[in-house]
Amino acid sequence: MAPTYVVGVPGSNGSTAEAAPLFSAYDSHKSSRRFAVTGPYDSRPGDPLSRLEDQQPGAAGRVEDIRAEKAALRVSALARRDAFAPEARLSASKSFASSGPSALGDVRGALVSGFWPIRSELDPRWLMRELAAQGVNLALPCIEYGRLVFRQFAFGDRLRKVGFGLSQPFAESALVDPEIMLVPLAAFDRDCGRIGYGKGYYDGAIGRQTEKGRPPRTLGLAFACQEVEKVPLEPHDQRLEAILTECELIRPR
Repeated sequence: MAPTYVVGVPGSNGSTAEAAPLFSAYDSHKSSRRFAVTGPYDSRPGDPLSRLEDQQPGAAGRVEDIRAEKAALRVSALARRDAFAPEARLSASKSFASSGPSALGDVRGALVSGFWPIRSELDPRWLMRELAAQGVNLALPCIEYGRLVFRQFAFGDRLRKVGFGLSQPFAESALVDPEIMLVPLAAFDRDCGRIGYGKGYYDGAIGRQTEKGRPPRTLGLAFACQEVEKVPLEPHDQRLEAILTECELIRPR
């Protein structure tokens, strides 16, 4: 049986410059502006190379080149994140408790997915706690049967560890489709291109919700040191609607 524990609730005392709201008047029926990449699309985590090769001779080689470039950018961005002083990382994470709600605007009553931090990742729990205090319903991502799904979550719920430092709700927590996703990432650029951890989980989850007619709004959370000049995109990659760092709110140019 997987180990379990009760969720801790971090405090919130950070502050940062107020950002213009991203979702200024939240409407659960409002369609999201999408930034899906044009081209063959596979909404499931997996390998699109065979599909690409069937449609575009030589495309598989190009995708392999893009993947190699993304891998190099991921390594360098994560090295910078790892080098970020723990005290500065903690202070920056706390600052999202004020900048995050300001960036999102009025999202009371919305269903928002956060995430449980791993390794040197930004800790979004101060922001999640503040959102919950403002009437937001929370969810956490779960990897189940090779896909990313989301289950309801509230501070105080038990979580189970599932490997690689990940923690997620138990199966008795209801499956949900978040209206807004707070998205972790390894690297990003000014056009809100995102490099994740290489499995395509979030790209697949966003794609499946969009196919169901329920496209989520997406806000990436990262430290400023994770920015790169340009994120090369594969056909299945999803740009984010905006990215929030400890320094600023970034929208696609």
